[in-house]
Amino acid sequence: MQPCLGGCVALRSFNLSAYRRAMTFPVYLQAKPMLESWSRVSDCGTAPLNHTIVDLFSGCGGFALGAELAGFHCEVAVDIDATLQSSYKLNLPEAHPILADIGSLEKSAWRFLLKDRRPDGVIGGPPCQGFSWIGKRSADDPRNTLIWHFFRQVVLLDPKFFIMENVQGLLDEGNVDLLLTACQQVAPRFKVLDPMIVTASEFGAATCRTRVIVVGYNPNEIDPLHRRDFEPPVARPLVSVRDAIADLPCPILTPRGKGDYAWSKYPPLGAELPDYAVWARRLPRSGLGWESAIARLRGRQSSGHEATVHSESVAARYGALATGEVCKVSKAKRLDWGGVCPTIRAGTGREKGAHQAVRPIHPSEARVITVREAARMQGFPDWFVFHPTKWSSFRMIGNSVSPKVSEFLLGRIMRNLRLQEAA
Repeated sequence: MQPCLGGCVALRSFNLSAYRRAMTFPVYLQAKPMLESWSRVSDCGTAPLNHTIVDLFSGCGGFALGAELAGFHCEVAVDIDATLQSSYKLNLPEAHPILADIGSLEKSAWRFLLKDRRPDGVIGGPPCQGFSWIGKRSADDPRNTLIWHFFRQVVLLDPKFFIMENVQGLLDEGNVDLLLTACQQVAPRFKVLDPMIVTASEFGAATCRTRVIVVGYNPNEIDPLHRRDFEPPVARPLVSVRDAIADLPCPILTPRGKGDYAWSKYPPLGAELPDYAVWARRLPRSGLGWESAIARLRGRQSSGHEATVHSESVAARYGALATGEVCKVSKAKRLDWGGVCPTIRAGTGREKGAHQAVRPIHPSEARVITVREAARMQGFPDWFVFHPTKWSSFRMIGNSVSPKVSEFLLGRIMRNLRLQEAA
């Protein structure tokens, strides 16, 4: 099987004894040099491994990026969708992305991948369409069982803490029992806090994306955690759509080559940049980011600026919308410069019909937002790249935990880890 874009390796199943006999996993890695490059995670980077995490249902890496910014190091990231995970290795080059079915991972696989080390934490956002208030809900959706598998992996990995993210619908009557049943797997070892509802705009992103967070920790290894520890800062100013995207260049209308990331240069500064834009334009710390993207950023360029070409009638309809108004045909909402973006939806993969999600309309132009504009409002820095296509990039962004949210949550856990270590 070919390695996917960005360097992740596909694993359909783990059979350690078969691996040791054949010196390969059942999917047959393409070459021994690649095997050597990932066979021991500790050899693939220079980031300190004092506090490590495993990223389950990783997607493009928004959850893990926040963890990295909070001081953790992601060792292994697992997802079954090659497209969603395709840029993970580019943005987090010292992590180790694996394509695998989480339901099939057993302890022997983790012992090999982690070299018999315990991770400090496990993070993840199991797919949630069966619980979502948006789209078709189904109690029989097979993806609903992935929450149970998340907690099963927590038991196998035995970390000091875990954080799970999901949609609000998980707490609805009829769904919450599934969560409670899944949590029972970790009850003997972990103290699990009551679920918390977090809104990204309260943590520094320019979107009102609202999700449920479940935190658990081993009280013998971390200073006590409480729900109040994860409450958003009261004095944090709202980051508006204007703060997030007003400094970005106009969309690119010219044809691009295959595999091009739609790079474009920032326009000349007409005024002082908002703090949020200054943050977004910063270079990443050592150990993060794709060298090509970093070089572009040094030259004042970022990716994801491809335009969506609308017909004259659609452009006219979008142009006639007032701020905050919803288009009656597409159901897209026109953004308000002074407000925040609604939840950016992911759409569906090919296995569910490849439906494109509704994209918000720009506050003052007759078009939907670009990939970079969506990424900015979701809380991604400009050095972070997604996919050469708009459709896959919006799936990545829509499925991701805001790095602003995860950085705050993981920062609070890091604080208590260090307090325990200093005691």
